[in-house]
Amino acid sequence: MRIIFMGTPQFAVASLDALITAGCDIVAVVTAPDKPAGRGQKVNESAVKQYAVANGLKVLQPEKLKSAEFLAELKALRADLQVVVAFRMLPESVWNMPPKGTINLHASLLPQYRGAAPINWALINGEKESGVTTFFLKHEIDTGNILFTEKITLTGNENAGELHDRLMNKGAGILVKTVKAVESGRFNEHPQAALAEGAELKHAPKIFKEDCLIDWTQPAEAVYNKIRGLSPVPTAYTELNGKVLKVYASEFELSEPGVQPGAFLTDNKTFLKFATRDGFVSLKDVQLEGKKRMGVEDFLRGVRL
Repeated sequence: MRIIFMGTPQFAVASLDALITAGCDIVAVVTAPDKPAGRGQKVNESAVKQYAVANGLKVLQPEKLKSAEFLAELKALRADLQVVVAFRMLPESVWNMPPKGTINLHASLLPQYRGAAPINWALINGEKESGVTTFFLKHEIDTGNILFTEKITLTGNENAGELHDRLMNKGAGILVKTVKAVESGRFNEHPQAALAEGAELKHAPKIFKEDCLIDWTQPAEAVYNKIRGLSPVPTAYTELNGKVLKVYASEFELSEPGVQPGAFLTDNKTFLKFATRDGFVSLKDVQLEGKKRMGVEDFLRGVRL
């Protein structure tokens, strides 16, 4: 079975590697165009492109997915199936091209957490479980018929980076299972509409900078979940003495704070904690604007509050 793989970040590399290891015929990889990044505007290649080049795979990097040139290149590859992992929204002219369709790996238990940031939102909302889902693409984003799902139990302490790695590896395995099932024709499809009926659906929209600002009037556990759900990127933040303070890790305690939400207490040596609606959140790993990321004790040694 001739397969075209579409993906961009590191999350997708594990899946591509797993497919190749399983002996799948990857005839081409489609990934984001190179773009300049950083102060020196050095050309930045996607993680998927770097892997594909290192493994001698054909790489396509279209600016526009509807361009006649790109569509002609895709058609000429005569793919039986397309696989999408952490790419961008595809037009129907692309996802409907292969005879066996296009399958997508999503880092949530669909129909819950459709959208661009399922890993972050699952933690922000304090979920007790997460997982991965494979499904066939159709018109509306993340709504196609489900093929396979696998659940994992969450500890309540992991951050988004740690959950990313767990789901990346779990997803690679389920994707190989899905591709083999599609190739053999032995699989069942489950419409998401039936699963979504009567359920309170939670969404996972793209996260913007304003979404990362900590609201200290929230309960302590909600603030704690937000911090770990945004760590290490895009990172929750607050203001301290007029400067942005990013927060990568914290702990929370429930108590009568005795001060207004957002007020902080510190001994200037070992702890810095902010009051919330129903307790305190102690900062453990921070980065002040213009400074390096560091543990709170190192941070307090270099600043007077």
